[in-house]
Amino acid sequence: MFVLVLAASITVNYGLSTALCASAPRPKLQRVILALSVSANLGLLFYFKYMVVLLGFLDQLGWTRVGMHSVLLPLGISFFTFTQLGYLLDCKAGVVKQRSPLGYVMFVTFFPHLIAGPILHHRDMMEQLTDAKSYRFRAENIAIGGTLFVIGLAKKTLFADSIAHWSEDGFAGTAQLQFFAAWATSLSYGLQLYFDFSGYSDMALGLAKMFGIRFPLNFNSPYKSVSIIAYWQNWNMTLTRYLTEYLYNPMALTISRWRAARGLAVGRLGNATPAGFLSMIVVPTAYTMLLAGAWHGAGLNFLIFGLLHGAYLSINHAWRIYGPAWRASVLPRLAGALRHAAYVLLTLLGVLVSQAFFRATTTSGAFALLAGMTGLHGAESLAAFALPTLNGVSAAEWLRLAFGRWHHLLQIVLLFVIVWGTPNAHQILGRFSPALRVPLDRRGRWWQWRPSAGWLLLTLAVLFYVMVNLHPEARFLYFQF
Repeated sequence: MFVLVLAASITVNYGLSTALCASAPRPKLQRVILALSVSANLGLLFYFKYMVVLLGFLDQLGWTRVGMHSVLLPLGISFFTFTQLGYLLDCKAGVVKQRSPLGYVMFVTFFPHLIAGPILHHRDMMEQLTDAKSYRFRAENIAIGGTLFVIGLAKKTLFADSIAHWSEDGFAGTAQLQFFAAWATSLSYGLQLYFDFSGYSDMALGLAKMFGIRFPLNFNSPYKSVSIIAYWQNWNMTLTRYLTEYLYNPMALTISRWRAARGLAVGRLGNATPAGFLSMIVVPTAYTMLLAGAWHGAGLNFLIFGLLHGAYLSINHAWRIYGPAWRASVLPRLAGALRHAAYVLLTLLGVLVSQAFFRATTTSGAFALLAGMTGLHGAESLAAFALPTLNGVSAAEWLRLAFGRWHHLLQIVLLFVIVWGTPNAHQILGRFSPALRVPLDRRGRWWQWRPSAGWLLLTLAVLFYVMVNLHPEARFLYFQF
């Protein structure tokens, strides 16, 4: 059934794109076709992702008695819908040059990106997909793509899956979590999501490279970011580009034109005024991130997630605009490394707060976790958290529980050492990285990958270790979108 949904979506959207290009001399007709195109795509997305939630809400109000309890969500519906929406908008703008039907079908359905991204842009892909050179077998593609795939699979299997049960157990009972347990749950989920998405992104780029296709980079060490703006530039990068290009920029441009028509300041001068900052920065940012939250899922918790990041980004922009003079006059001069670390930790804290709403199934569960993190549920001593009480259990059971808790704490520390202290996959690959538009590091560091027998043996050894440690219930968190 879902294959038919995908096939119908591709057929209809390609027909609509043809109509949009053909109606370019008739702007009014083109706008009507675009409105129908956007409505059809968003309607399909709304039915599968939001209809059940909406009807459930109306049922609670007593307005309906439909009794619709669930709808199976097609894998990757958000990704292939948004990919095609971007294509339609570019057809309206007149920037689409490649119109091959076969190229379009491959652009949408190329399997490494179909179920969890990255969100592809036609200008990145259509030329590659219609170039015969892309389909020629090259051993270099297998070596580079295979290495990147193994790195991603290791992140997913050895790191994300190994800590998943800690976050799942914690979120199953957030109301009972005290201070250290709440923080352990939050940090565990933050690391699980990080390595899960990082691992998938590496595997997607690696698979694409093995078929001779290069994808845009979608994940670039976001937990090393010193601001929330930098975080979104490095986390789900293709989504950030999409939101900026198709939501934020049109809204900001419309507001700027409205202000200019009334003789109000725009640009830097306008942003420096409270009213200008509110209208040209806060409004489009809140609008964009609210829709970004809704894109991730239905429910109030996703809207709060989006609004939180909208607030973070607005504060970050205010800091950049108004902060320099204030910092120079008020803040003490801290050492560069200490200031950098403080910015990274502050950014991570904001991200962890938002992830509580991203992960929890209800808003009350998210608020309960945050209450635990602030000590409102009480604060057990670190020794009491790390060493379980006897409570009549045997010595062997007590040792097992104690080892589990210390292992959890040690695992969190070691994973953050990896996050902050080691190069990412594309830095390891260096000039061989298959990602589009990645700055190449040509310094030839000793730890960078090269086509050699030693690296082949190391890659095969990692692959073997991963295969014998595959979790039978492993799942990718971004498959739900």
